[in-house]
Amino acid sequence: MSLKIRLSRGGSKKRPYYHIVVADARAPRDGRFIERIGAYNPMLPKDSEDRIKVDVERAKHWLSVGAQATDRVARFLDAEGLLKREPRNNPQKAEPGQKAKDRAEEKAQKEADAKAAAEEAKNAPAEEPVAEEAPAEEAAEAEAPAEEAPAAEAEEEKAE
Repeated sequence: MSLKIRLSRGGSKKRPYYHIVVADARAPRDGRFIERIGAYNPMLPKDSEDRIKVDVERAKHWLSVGAQATDRVARFLDAEGLLKREPRNNPQKAEPGQKAKDRAEEKAQKEADAKAAAEEAKNAPAEEPVAEEAPAEEAAEAEAPAEEAPAAEAEEEKAE
């Protein structure tokens, strides 16, 4: 039988209150327990003495018997000096996931494309005089058939 020192929730809705209990690891969270060794009231301010109450002697006994404390209870017992808890370090905690990295990459690519297009637009006005000559020639060619069309209409009218 593996023993756990853990929190068992009590209190009403949105007003939590926890009992620190020793229970079989297979028992439900708020179910059967072996012994209640303390209490935790998260509604009280952090500097309040009544926020965490632990029966130190009983906690020592259960730890010596082989009971394992959960993370939260280990913090409480570490504050009491009963258990040495190693601080955890997760350097990848703030690193975004793969999908977020992909989205950021796509966004950066779009911004780079937009900047390149804006630079091309700035550079294009300097080259426009060359570009304007070609449309003028095309316009002249386009007008020529238009001039022929009225002449063709005039010939048709004469034929009638």
